[in-house]
Order: sequence, then structure tokens, then C-alpha cells
Amino acid sequence: MRISARADYAVRAALQLAASRDDGPLKAEAIADAQDIPHKFLESILNDMRRGGLVLSQRGGNGGYRLAKPAESISIADVIRVVDGPLVSVRGVRPPELSYTGPAESLLPLWIALRSNVREILEGVSLADVASAKLPADVSALTNAPSAWVNP
Repeated sequence: MRISARADYAVRAALQLAASRDDGPLKAEAIADAQDIPHKFLESILNDMRRGGLVLSQRGGNGGYRLAKPAESISIADVIRVVDGPLVSVRGVRPPELSYTGPAESLLPLWIALRSNVREILEGVSLADVASAKLPADVSALTNAPSAWVNP
């Protein structure tokens, strides 16, 4: 799985909003500066997140962006889907829409298993979990193996 820059920036922006929830709306410039995200790119991402129902925008001198729901109820998967679409695809196609023959037939269940695990992790972690540095135990456990940190 590849996490695009767009998805990474969207999650980081959402986390900035989650961390600042009690401070009122944040201006896009403040989010961009805090997370080192190109401002114009962030504006596009925030618009996608607004259309996707994850953030609200408020105009005016005290305007800016805020989460549309509590950070506890927005998963990392929700953010990624709003800006990038499905979590896992093969050649731009969702796994259940694929078919293989011959020795490649077993690829489909492999792609489905991959999608299932990606969903389990990303849907099981909320913005609040990450913003508070309290990842679920099963997710934290996956990072304990030294091989998890090594690029093969």
C-alpha cells in the first residue's frame, strides 16, 4: 500500500484540527505552517474534507476550519478515503471486481486479505488516538518487531 502525499497531508491537517479543537477554527495558513504543508495544496485537501463531511469551514475574521465531528469518531481510514478514494486497489480497481485465472487465481484472496488488514488498522485508529499518542494496543504491538522498522 502506498500512502500518497495528499493522504499524508490530509491526516496531518486533521490531526492539527483535532489537537486544536478547543481553540476554535484554525486558518488554513496556520495548519499549513504547523505541519509544513504547501498552502495551496492544503486548501484543495481541506475542500475535499469539507465536501466529505469531515471538516466545517467558517468565514470571517474568526473563521477557519474545524472538525465536523469529535476526533474520536473520525478514523484515519475516513480521512484517507475522502481525499484518495478506496484504501486498497489493484491497478485502480477494487479487489472484488478483479478476476484471475490459472496460477494467478490465488491472488484475489491475497488482495482481499491485504485490504481486510489495512481496513482493520486504519478504521480502528481515530484522530483522537493519534493526536493523544495513544494508539490501540494491537496497532502498537505491530511496531514492536524490529523487522517492522526495516526496509527490505
